[in-house]
Amino acid sequence: MIRNNRHKYSVSAMCEVLQIPRSTYYYEAKERDTKEEEELTKLIKEIFKENRRVYGQRKIKIELQKKGWQVSRRRIGRIMKDQGLVSKYTVAQFKPKKTTVNESDVGNVLNRAFTQDQPLKVVVSDLTYVRVRQRWHYICVLVDLHNREIIGHSAGRHKDAKLVQRAFATVPYNLNHLELFHTDRGSEFKNQLIDEALITFGIDRSLSHKGTPYDNAVAEATFKTIKTEFVNGTVFSSQEELDLELFDYVNWFNNIRIHESLDYLTPREYKLQHQLEQTAI
Repeated sequence: MIRNNRHKYSVSAMCEVLQIPRSTYYYEAKERDTKEEEELTKLIKEIFKENRRVYGQRKIKIELQKKGWQVSRRRIGRIMKDQGLVSKYTVAQFKPKKTTVNESDVGNVLNRAFTQDQPLKVVVSDLTYVRVRQRWHYICVLVDLHNREIIGHSAGRHKDAKLVQRAFATVPYNLNHLELFHTDRGSEFKNQLIDEALITFGIDRSLSHKGTPYDNAVAEATFKTIKTEFVNGTVFSSQEELDLELFDYVNWFNNIRIHESLDYLTPREYKLQHQLEQTAI
């Protein structure tokens, strides 16, 4: 009662009317605040650890809201600092060397139209490196521009067209629905093996302009995320371990991880919401 009316009356006056010592009120208030702080700290630690230690204040705030907590980012940041919870996004990024440029006459058909209203209409791709014991292995992912879902992925010792082909082989959807495949000009994407697969499913090609990474910005951003959340600081013991961990990460990325670009929905939630909206029209 006193707590709910502090904005109207002084604590001293209310304690006097209710014949309650002020020390009793402040003691109980301190106990309540301490219990609330402990519960909130426990929740923040759980959210942080359950999401691969990558969530910062903004995303933790969203997850707390889902659980009925309204907490400021400043307070979350203080608790994270006190608990030593440091997001992987504070780690500096390492830039790999450029590969041979694909001089194909194929143009930039996508033309940075990164917002797509239909699933599987446009898929973008890129590759990155990962450490397996003392060797570099590589990861390829296929990203649907509609909901940023990783629809296909692969990992292997060689940065070549077969790695890209294996990523296509993991796609759980009908590839005949795919209209455009956009990549940078890495030589691994320009190969007879890839060309034959695209022709088979009637998929058109699109290539970034030479030396223009912004033409493939979504794939670049996705791999920056993968490097930070999955690759950096990790050395896998074998290709088998890498395959299992990558499968687990992709599942988390698509079905659990909330994305700021999707209004803090997961790719799966975003797709379902869009399907419901289309049905309602």
